[in-house]
Amino acid sequence: MRVSRRAALGLFGAGALAPAAASAAEAVAVAFAHGVASGDPTARGAILWTRVTPPAAHNAAVPVTWHVAENGRTVETGTAEARPARDFTVKVEPTTLRPGRDYTYWFEANGIRSPAGRFRTLPQGRTADAVFAVVSCQNFPSGFYNAYAAVAKLERLDAILHLGDYIYEYGRDGYGGATGRKIGREVEPAHEIVTLADYRTRHAQYKSDPDLQAAHARAAMIAVWDDHETANDSFVSGAENHQPTREGDWARRKAAAMQAYFEWMPIRDPVAGRPWEAINRSFQFGDLATVAMVETRLLARSQQADQQAKDPAAVLAIRNDPAREMLGPEQRGWLEGELAASVKAGKPWQVLGNQVVMARVPGPIPDQLLPADRLAALNASPYAALVAHAVAGYRAGLPFNLDSWDGYPPARERLYESFRRAGSRPIVLSGDSHAFWANALADAQGRPVASEFGTSGITSPSNGDSLPGLPLGALLEAAGEEVVFCDQNAKGFIVLTLTPERAVADYRAVSTILEKAHTVSTLARFEVSAADRALRKA
Repeated sequence: MRVSRRAALGLFGAGALAPAAASAAEAVAVAFAHGVASGDPTARGAILWTRVTPPAAHNAAVPVTWHVAENGRTVETGTAEARPARDFTVKVEPTTLRPGRDYTYWFEANGIRSPAGRFRTLPQGRTADAVFAVVSCQNFPSGFYNAYAAVAKLERLDAILHLGDYIYEYGRDGYGGATGRKIGREVEPAHEIVTLADYRTRHAQYKSDPDLQAAHARAAMIAVWDDHETANDSFVSGAENHQPTREGDWARRKAAAMQAYFEWMPIRDPVAGRPWEAINRSFQFGDLATVAMVETRLLARSQQADQQAKDPAAVLAIRNDPAREMLGPEQRGWLEGELAASVKAGKPWQVLGNQVVMARVPGPIPDQLLPADRLAALNASPYAALVAHAVAGYRAGLPFNLDSWDGYPPARERLYESFRRAGSRPIVLSGDSHAFWANALADAQGRPVASEFGTSGITSPSNGDSLPGLPLGALLEAAGEEVVFCDQNAKGFIVLTLTPERAVADYRAVSTILEKAHTVSTLARFEVSAADRALRKA
């Protein structure tokens, strides 16, 4: 979908970032029920977001004033409007702030003041360190957002890197629905979301969560979507969970999902003349790091091989087709340029914010990896038939997950060649799998190309959760040469700390997501040295 400047301004509210005109509209009682958020920081500011909740029947713009302060002193302020055309959401951007500083901000409307949030502008020049919380996959009914409560309490945090699946599209009878009924977190609307109103309602429910609000208020979020912001296992022209006969035109549904996302997320709005899907962008953290966020779902991804065929041989033939894409040539060229520029500038780290696991992960075959007693227990379990079906595909050569980069090996090799031409061995961050990973990535010739840190879900169930008692993480470590560490059960996030000498990933796990009371522990720690780029357990 390409939009003209006029169309984009009409859809996203032409005056959303402009000073609000004087209004004679009657002041109405409003609230800031969805908190505040910031995102896409620059050296001079960030996108600041809120939503004004008006009375149910109100259908006129609400004037809003915003404020940014440093050490308690207001340093920039302005006005905007919360408009019905944008579901009463507001996004503004201060532009006169100083690099590498912490700021607070808040909004006011009709005499009501919002909660305050804080963010840190991007540093310039010499930068000693940077700290990120890496998050993904937060299915609302599957559990409480205890991981976000932990993120909000981090003493140091430069930005939150969200790798996608911020919302899920399913109805109450879908993914996580049974758990949601037990713990009082059933989704709104009750049905699978398809229309603009549906997607807006679902975003609103997610942002009503106090722990998610607290995390947003703690630091700027740099976000990309994955598949569930539209529909499960999406690709450029459809999705596994989109049935045109029942749910209409895919392009229309996708446009509704993207519009709601741009309204409800603290992300910079689409650039006029570029596809809305092109949310790939980069951020410079002084002389320390470049963070490049890519889009692997809606812009260029070919349809998943197992959506096109069921016979393993046919699936493998489709999978290995060199024409199949993940990023597409334009985005890949952009990324190569960003990496090369970062290397040329002498920055020790290039960080790739990417949705899905990049490592080669062969499907584990239990009778080759489990001792006899564990294998006998598995074969006697209720999950024996499910495992046997999956293993039949693995024996034929199918990888563990065809929706990951493993489903697109020629595209992965093209990406690795871009790494090589850019002179970069980046840190790859991955979400989607609902599991923790540390992977040493190599190309088809076995040459090291990057290190990968994969984060688990905030709440979303994993394959390991579906197979209790099966040591799936250990099996994947044993099956795959690139897999150094995998935990398929813990829920949480990664704290990534960069210094000029090393990159350290702390895998933070919450003790439970089924009740609010919880503890937080460090499950594992891995590091990459800037000197030799080797991945090691710390």
